[in-house]
Amino acid sequence: MTAEGAAITGIGMVTPSGVGVQASWAGILSGKPTAEVDDELAGLPVAFSCRVPDLDACARLTSRLALRLDRFTQMALIAAHEAVADAGLNSEAWHGERVAVVMGVGTASFDRLEAEVMKLASDQVRKISPLMIPRSIPNMASGEISLALKARGPSFATSTACASGATALGTALLLLRAGACDIAIAGGAESVRNRISAVGFSQLGALSTRSGSPAAASRPFDTGRDGFVLSEGAAVLVLERPAHARGRGARTRAILSGYGATCDAHHPTAPPVDGRGAAAALRMALADASLTADDIGHINAHGTSTPLNDAAECQALQAVFPQPPPTTSNKGVWGHSIGAAGAIEAAVTALTLEHQLLPPTANHTQQDPAFDLDIVTGSGRHHQVRAAVSNSFGFGGHNAVLILTVG
Repeated sequence: MTAEGAAITGIGMVTPSGVGVQASWAGILSGKPTAEVDDELAGLPVAFSCRVPDLDACARLTSRLALRLDRFTQMALIAAHEAVADAGLNSEAWHGERVAVVMGVGTASFDRLEAEVMKLASDQVRKISPLMIPRSIPNMASGEISLALKARGPSFATSTACASGATALGTALLLLRAGACDIAIAGGAESVRNRISAVGFSQLGALSTRSGSPAAASRPFDTGRDGFVLSEGAAVLVLERPAHARGRGARTRAILSGYGATCDAHHPTAPPVDGRGAAAALRMALADASLTADDIGHINAHGTSTPLNDAAECQALQAVFPQPPPTTSNKGVWGHSIGAAGAIEAAVTALTLEHQLLPPTANHTQQDPAFDLDIVTGSGRHHQVRAAVSNSFGFGGHNAVLILTVG
């Protein structure tokens, strides 16, 4: 029996190209990198990032609400409101017990914890905020969405590092299939544009050091790649059982048809050179969607712009696909938003299927000769595609692969 997919009926996005799906889609199609010098990181070895512009959370939410939320939760809530409106749903009228919320968050609020720990270290215990815990814990993205939308079904966070957002969407698909809900609000949110994260990733050697040319720093699958660029953002998708979506006459933007998840069990941060764990997740997702490699017309790659990860992902793609289809990495434009990345890229993949237009990969000027890939560069490429892959791989060896098909 073929496992049922989930109808994607609504999308909400907050990215370094702007707030909202329209601004984000236009930004990714432009191929214009968003990395720039970040004053908040001044004096650090890596002092540039991809920042969401004009995020006036007080205006988009309410001042009282925005001020008690950390940035990742603000972005999650803004994206969720857009997604629900896009789906044509009314949270005041729906059966809340049948609505689940699953949000992927990788690091949450390192900067919030850093600020409060500094108070503790300087013997200012009484100045530590009583909101420190509820503002910083990863599950508050899902918790605040549930609260705002009166979603009383299962609500929780997934945390699989850079795969967190994709894991959230895959988990939501499983909840729908299990009959635990009729609607799932799912995605990811993260902001790693903070000093402690910048230092930590820099010490790992994970970040690009192109301080003289930040816009050219994120270079997925390029010979000159030397690390990723810190970013932030959020994406939320409304997923529904297809019968539920049809029953209310909803537009289906795409179908989430398959999900595969594995663990490399190899190394805390580095993937195996042959990409075997990622390849296994790809095969699992294809089987879950009842598709073969020949059915896939596009790959939205994880494509971090790091030497090891891009090479391992290429090995995985070449192991599964006799000739990998046209491939894009969104991180050339938007950098790496860790827990939000998989959800943002799944949203882009859904829009790619809807518009039959493949976004370009920014800063890809000289392909690594070891990679037998058709990387989309320059401008968007019109291409007929019925099914696409969205890859996400994270520290800890977590691999999550989503298969999306035309709605």
